[in-house]
Amino acid sequence: MDKQPNDAKQLSPKQGKGGAYSRDSMLALELPFTLVGAVVLGGILGYFLDHWLHTRWIFTLILGGLGFAGGVREVIRRLP
Repeated sequence: MDKQPNDAKQLSPKQGKGGAYSRDSMLALELPFTLVGAVVLGGILGYFLDHWLHTRWIFTLILGGLGFAGGVREVIRRLP
């Protein structure tokens, strides 16, 4: 049997710091896309709903605003 010590897989402090830096960098690059994507999706759904119901732009504004609120909520949820 091959016995390895339990602490063989522990990271050194330098490696742990690099992992945290890369995680934070990925989060910082992902959050703007999350916010913009929610607003765009809400706006597009509102636009098509306006087109379908022959209204002016009310659903575009409402669903765009709800998309913005949902995007901000998601960004806040993902922040540590």
